[in-house]
Amino acid sequence: MNTNSKQRKLNFAVIGCGMLARSQHIPNIAKSDKATLHTCCDLSDDALAECRDKHGALHITKDYLAAINDPEVDAICLATTEKVRLAPIEAAAAAGKPVYCEKPLARELDEMRRIQEVVHQAGIPFCVGHNRRSAPAMVDAHRIFRAHMTDPKPCLWRFKREASGLPSLTSSGVAGMSVRINDDWWSWKKWVFDKEQAPHGPMLFEMVHFTDLCNWFMGAEPEMVTAIESGMLNSGVVISYKTGELATIMTCSNGTFGYPKELYEMFGNSGAVIVDHMLEVRTAAIEGAPDRMTYAMLGDKHPDIGTEGGFSGYWAKKQAACAEAEKACDPSLIFTAEPDKGHAHAIDRFVDEINGTGPVVCGVDDAVLATRVAFAAIKSAAEHRAVRMEEV
Repeated sequence: MNTNSKQRKLNFAVIGCGMLARSQHIPNIAKSDKATLHTCCDLSDDALAECRDKHGALHITKDYLAAINDPEVDAICLATTEKVRLAPIEAAAAAGKPVYCEKPLARELDEMRRIQEVVHQAGIPFCVGHNRRSAPAMVDAHRIFRAHMTDPKPCLWRFKREASGLPSLTSSGVAGMSVRINDDWWSWKKWVFDKEQAPHGPMLFEMVHFTDLCNWFMGAEPEMVTAIESGMLNSGVVISYKTGELATIMTCSNGTFGYPKELYEMFGNSGAVIVDHMLEVRTAAIEGAPDRMTYAMLGDKHPDIGTEGGFSGYWAKKQAACAEAEKACDPSLIFTAEPDKGHAHAIDRFVDEINGTGPVVCGVDDAVLATRVAFAAIKSAAEHRAVRMEEV
């Protein structure tokens, strides 16, 4: 792309217009100041009609090769299931077109590595949809935490029980991270339980979100993974890193949508950064960092409730929504203001990456690493042992 075109809007073709694409990528591209919804491609006439009539797609087609090779199309948003990823990526690579690909990158290791090879050989900009990296709360939390781990400032009030004589520990500058996920499996679609469609279950298609964030925040190379799974609903994963960092991921899908889903806690160099459901970031003992930051919610149906924002504001809105849903016998009413999980920002940031005005958002190598960690967790849970990364 030449210098004069660096700031122009990019024409996107969305391939795969299922629920996720029509609820996130398609409306986000249509509303973006940096992208245009040029083409939507799917096998469903109903989905294509919605893309055209509701979201304003300029073109619709059932032929993904025609969409990719259209000279007016600048970039591809690939939102097919992970069963149909390699062929469109190969076609986009051959056409020299950037690709935003939904996660997980692939459902098998061999195909994932082939995708990685294709992307490297073509040298195209490539972003995998680990959207939480682009959530405003996560961007701030990562910036604060990595700066603190790289250049920590002494905490003047840090309590020291012994005035002298403490040993020197090599692990004193090593970070740790805890991830807690509260989910409700009744919200899942039927394909999740079909081994043909989802052979690894949520330990792959959901877990990669969280293994990626652990790698990103720890800033280290994973070495070994230990996992325990109770059916497909509850699991615990511990990731150990070559430089000593530890990350734990606890998921419970017997939880409730009446309470926030995600809690991230990062600790290191005697400081703490906490991200509560991407609504609020709290810090402790980190010089120059605000104690509390709150973030805008999306689709707020209760703007007069919980006006303080953050966790407490969301909690008040959620309680009001649940009461309304119970009174009306309509579970859909529980969805009030939701956290900004970064979907729209990820597309816009990827446009900046393509145009050379922004950093890499989530490249193929980071996505491959997160997927390998998830596969190590799958292997560990199945074989009841710790799994070293070189095994996957």
